[in-house]
Amino acid sequence: MSGRTADFSDALDRKTSRSICEAVGERLQRSLPPDGSHLPAPLADLMNELRKRDEAGTSLSGR
Repeated sequence: MSGRTADFSDALDRKTSRSICEAVGERLQRSLPPDGSHLPAPLADLMNELRKRDEAGTSLSGR
């Protein structure tokens, strides 16, 4: 099964992959409450980590 996953990921280019990630992120933002205090602690930690990575990626791409 991992072979099929690898083949599929090779077929996606960077632009398509980014578009999918952005669409999933937008749906999560719409479905999650705006106040993150209602999230379970592990999910809140993951959201914070994603936020940090996004901010780091933004600062790197803005050079």
